[in-house]
Amino acid sequence: MNMFEPTHLDKMYWPEAGYTKGDMLKYYERISPYLLPYLKDRPVVLKRFPHGISGQSFFQKNVEGDVPKFVKRVTIPAETIEKDVHYIVCNNVETLSYLANLGTIELHPWNSRVKKLHHPDFMIFDLDPGEGTTYNDVVAAALQTRELLDELGVSSYPKTSGKKGIHLYVPLGAKYSYDEVRDFAHRVSGTLATRYPKLLTAKRGEEHRHKKIFVDYLRNSVGQTAVAPYSLRASPEATVSTPLNWSEVKKGLNPKLFTIESVLKRLKVKGDLWEPVLSTGVEMKAAAKQLRALASK
Repeated sequence: MNMFEPTHLDKMYWPEAGYTKGDMLKYYERISPYLLPYLKDRPVVLKRFPHGISGQSFFQKNVEGDVPKFVKRVTIPAETIEKDVHYIVCNNVETLSYLANLGTIELHPWNSRVKKLHHPDFMIFDLDPGEGTTYNDVVAAALQTRELLDELGVSSYPKTSGKKGIHLYVPLGAKYSYDEVRDFAHRVSGTLATRYPKLLTAKRGEEHRHKKIFVDYLRNSVGQTAVAPYSLRASPEATVSTPLNWSEVKKGLNPKLFTIESVLKRLKVKGDLWEPVLSTGVEMKAAAKQLRALASK
């Protein structure tokens, strides 16, 4: 099975915004030069919406059975059950189109690549708003996180989640284990919660999150994922998780403006702002030493 025929292209996937499944396939074909570098050689979790965002959806890790020859898969033992998981690895535009034809609106890749599966290429801080917070609060949390990371000599790169949050990525160049990365991210989130206790929390439970932003460090674990940059989201406006310049992260930032239509135009002007995320990365151990020095003051 070498090729596939796209199906049901007229099916309405975003009724409020008026975009069809065919519009989604066109978007993923056009965005592929920018998106594929962040998917290449990574296991990816699919979030599928076979009948559009108004219908039922499901996450899919394990893809068994026949697939086209151009689709690569990698087999990884599951940690929680005694079973192998057959993940898709999306390395080409043909695979991207094939996944879109399956109703995959959202793509959630691992932080690490297949050849260095236990060494992530980047660290993620997912700024996840609780009830009673505004997007301006999320922006404030992003700026506070950046300020601390700057003190530690750590570069960070923001993107909209495409929904209510902001993601900050720190390039690591696959030099550290997941355990090392999660431990450092945990200590950063704890320091932030101590500095800004009225706005930020490093505790996951809902009782800690009312009117606060959760600095989610737990995505820095084996098998955890975050939505890829340039992935569509299942929002009424057909938003896209979009890389930002830090100059754009300010009061009034509106994630609903980054959509299936606007992001392609934006890329023609700004290019890919996120190329440094896949660079050799920061010296995390030096930053951890700096963080310990800050904590002792």
